[in-house]
This record gives sequence, structure tokens and C-alpha cells, in this order.
Amino acid sequence: MKHNVMLTITSMLSILFMTFHLTDDIVRGMEPGTLPNLGGVLIFVVWLYGTLVLAERRSGYVIILLGSLLGAGVPVIHMMGKGVGGEIAKSSGGFFVWTLIALGVTSLFSVILSARGLWLLIKGVAAPANRRA
Repeated sequence: MKHNVMLTITSMLSILFMTFHLTDDIVRGMEPGTLPNLGGVLIFVVWLYGTLVLAERRSGYVIILLGSLLGAGVPVIHMMGKGVGGEIAKSSGGFFVWTLIALGVTSLFSVILSARGLWLLIKGVAAPANRRA
């Protein structure tokens, strides 16, 4: 599978899992679900724009890298301290925990792929897709 196709898929999955995560946080009362949460929507839109419109460009790789680092940090933050046990373990929190794990996997893989793409672009190895045979 092509590097950029994998990056697009993993980045979009990370965005999807982040929206699931934010929704679950609001439903469980961890987030208030008020107007400031629209900041998250703006972040998701910029991340999606970098993934789909700016693909294979330096700015696209940087946006994906930053969004993926943010996504990879979410499971770490939730699993520090009390972790995802306690209230979540006593409820139907299986989907919440699965979302955190899936988000960590896809985001970390996106970090690796976007860093690789950025490195190859800077080194001049990566040619535009329309020039390849």
C-alpha cells in the first residue's frame, strides 16, 4: 500500500476516534458540552483539511503530525492517575476504553508516517504523485 494512502487512512481514523472520544466525554459529563467545545471542531476541520487537501505537501504533513501528536497524547492523559478504571470500569465504558486504545494506535502510526513523509520531502526523495510512473 502506498505511504500516502496509509497516512490518509490512519489520519482520518484518528479524527474519527477523536470525535467519538469527545462525544463520549460530553455524554459522561467529563466535558460540559458547551460552546468552547467548538474549538475541538475547528481543530478537527484543520486536521481534516491537512489530510485531504494538503496531502503530500509540507504543510499537510506538519498539520497531520501535530494533530496526530495531540491524538496520541489523549490516551496517555486519560490513563495517568486513576486511569480508566473506577467510574468508567463500573459503567458501560468498554467503547470508551476501546476508542482510547484505537486512537492511540492510529495516531501514533500517523505520527510515524507523517514524520517519514516530511523527512523524505525535506531530503528531496519524495516526488509529486503525478510524476511517478
